[in-house]
Amino acid sequence: MSKKNQHVVPHNDGWGVKGANSERITKITETKKEAVQIARTISKNQGSELIIHGKDGKIQSRDSHGHDPYPPKG
Repeated sequence: MSKKNQHVVPHNDGWGVKGANSERITKITETKKEAVQIARTISKNQGSELIIHGKDGKIQSRDSHGHDPYPPKG
């Protein structure tokens, strides 16, 4: 399984979960909360990043589930 960052994006009257650089929506939900839960599970399983967008499509928040170095570099 590839490590694709998961995005929660607005979709018609609901919310969609999709992998980075993917045209297809993996899952469509009625609420943003549902979409975030699904995307978080996928992201944790893949060790990838969760990127949550607002209604306007702009990134609201990010949550990494990868193997980040601690302490962070920089």
